[in-house]
Formats: sequence, structure tokens, C-alpha cells
Amino acid sequence: MKTFSHNAIYRGSAAALALAVTLCGPAQAGGTQATARAAMQLFADNCFSPYMTAEKARKTFALTGTSYDFYDLDPFSSAEPSPATGRPVTPGTDRRCEISFAGDYAEKAAEAAMNALAAEMIFTPADVPARYQADAGTTLLAARRLNPRRTAIVHMGTRKGPQGTETFMLVERLLPTDDQN
Repeated sequence: MKTFSHNAIYRGSAAALALAVTLCGPAQAGGTQATARAAMQLFADNCFSPYMTAEKARKTFALTGTSYDFYDLDPFSSAEPSPATGRPVTPGTDRRCEISFAGDYAEKAAEAAMNALAAEMIFTPADVPARYQADAGTTLLAARRLNPRRTAIVHMGTRKGPQGTETFMLVERLLPTDDQN
């Protein structure tokens, strides 16, 4: 498992430019690379936003070749709560934003997520609760402090999907009383 130190969250403008070229370079029309680039960008642009709602997620993540899961039971914004409609709520969390897509793009997905955290100025590391475990497909498993009471768990990697290996990008927000090990 590749780990990212809190100092490696943002590697400067050269890394940001390299990622932008990687994500926005020429795409194969309708191919898995184009889908992966689009999915990574959708995650980076939306999953750390406190203004994402289930309705926005449904529209935003309507990308052929991907699947997503979203809930926000206690929004930071004035939005209405968004109930879980996919997998069950992870115990100890009140928000999930996840996208998955075919292929092994876990390294690029981790870089995209870390750059998105940096863009949102989310730098402060936190302890990853023991219930979150890295497995053989994990590329990134990290916790970042959102504010003094809230922590986000960021998990990127690969797993077995409907058509073989898929990449997943996941962020879950811990409940305030459950943000420690």
C-alpha cells in the first residue's frame, strides 16, 4: 500500500500540472481511460463539497461505466439530509461519497484525491479508526481533520467489480463522537 504523508498531500504546481495533463489529456472516445479520467475528476470536484446532495449526486455522477454511492445524514450546509440509497450506512459515519469504475487506476485516483484535499485546504492528518482496514487492493487509506470535531476517511484502491478489477474512490465523514480509534 502506498502511503501519503501529510507533507506529501500537495507536491506543488508541477505535480498539479502533471495531474491536470493526466486527467485532461486526450481521451479515447468512450473508453475505460476516458471514463476513469472523468470519474476521478467528478470525485475530486464534488465529493469534498459540503453542498453535495443526493439529487446533485444523482445528476453529477450519471456517467456511463461508473457506479456511485452517496448519503449525507447531517449536512454541513442548509441542504436537506440525503438518506442512504445504496449500501447501508457505515457505522459511525453520517456521509459517504464514492465512485467506482472499471480498471486499475488506483495510483492516479489517490493522486487526484490528495490534490482535491489540498485544493479544499484539508491538510491536517488524523488517526484512522481501527475499523478501517487496508486490504490488498488499498492504495490510499488516510484520515484528515475537517474541523476540530469532524474527520474524513479517504480510501482509494481496487477491488473485484462486475467486469473484473475496478477502482474505487471513497470518502466518509465520521460522527463527532466517533472520530477517534
